[in-house]
Amino acid sequence: MKKSHYGIYGGQYIAESLMMPILELEEAYDKYKNDKNFLEELDYYMKNYVGRETPLTFAKRLTDFLSGAKIYLKREDLNHTGAHKINNVLGQVLLAKRMNKKKLIAETGAGMHGVAVATAAALFNIECEIFMGEIDVKRQKANVDRMKILGAKIHSVSEGTKTLKDAMNEAMRFWTNDPKNIFYVIGTAAGPYPYPMMVQDFQSIIGKEAKKQILSIEKKLPNLCVACVGGGSNAIGLFDAFLGDMDVKLIGVEAGGKGIKTGEHAASINGGRLGVLHGAKTMLLETFDGQILDTYSISAGLDYPGVGPVHCYLNDTKRVKYEICDDAGAIMAFDILSKLEGIIPALESSHAVFVAMEKAKSMKKDEIIIVNLSGRGDKDLETILKYKSEHNE
Repeated sequence: MKKSHYGIYGGQYIAESLMMPILELEEAYDKYKNDKNFLEELDYYMKNYVGRETPLTFAKRLTDFLSGAKIYLKREDLNHTGAHKINNVLGQVLLAKRMNKKKLIAETGAGMHGVAVATAAALFNIECEIFMGEIDVKRQKANVDRMKILGAKIHSVSEGTKTLKDAMNEAMRFWTNDPKNIFYVIGTAAGPYPYPMMVQDFQSIIGKEAKKQILSIEKKLPNLCVACVGGGSNAIGLFDAFLGDMDVKLIGVEAGGKGIKTGEHAASINGGRLGVLHGAKTMLLETFDGQILDTYSISAGLDYPGVGPVHCYLNDTKRVKYEICDDAGAIMAFDILSKLEGIIPALESSHAVFVAMEKAKSMKKDEIIIVNLSGRGDKDLETILKYKSEHNE
């Protein structure tokens, strides 16, 4: 496997104007990723600012309700800013500081990555601009307001589908204007190398903690780990520590939207084909002549037509199985977890909760599932109430 590739996936399929900043970033990350001072500073902020380590919560009432495997929740929703995104953001922003960059830019869908970047920009006194699709600006208003309060400038993108893909397009275009001073903080395990590797490295803390915690609690490894997959940052964060443990099954859950057969979904692995998107070769939703298809999910954070190259590789090698949860399943899991455990999950995480619930029913009571609860659901309440109103729930 090439350094910049995962099998046939990955690479650096980018405009010539961005090759120099990408190579500069690659050189800087190679320099600092094992640097003692860099890692100590990152660890300081993870503990004293983010609030790590996050708990591994036994969902007793949910487990009893399903009468199957024990379900544990890795509580990334308890991080400062309310999601796993801050893990990767702090790593990249500390790198940007060492590279003497003057401005941070980022794309965001559900808004949690944008909030995390705006938070880090405020913390380290760096200028910040966030690109967000017009549709997502409306359905994630609470997070837009948070970003503005933190001092970020918001670009509402009205091109294309007006969602995450188009926000990333505009952010990459903006980057070409001043690559010397701009650091682009990509929020998911996609994009040109070294971004997929960086995001995996910075998010791997999730799986490292979960593995240590479950061994302490249960004295054995889990039978199954489950996480939602849009671009794939929270999923690879959980999976990374377990990839070598072949007895631990891993399931990534894609957004099935209104169903694969309807064409209104965001399941790039299950419903896509090989292509190039945002600087990397990956599986994506496109026509036979290479035009990117419109995507749909009730979850803004999963509404992306591609997926990180590492997930494509793990699918090909069959180390991870990628399944689908539709909108209705996510809403059902959202309601059940909220009412049984007093934990309101993000719609993204609800997709993983649904599949974990389905798997638990047919597993033994001494078997264990870990679900990555990647974020909290405050941001999604308006979307959920609208869905229920439209479906008379």
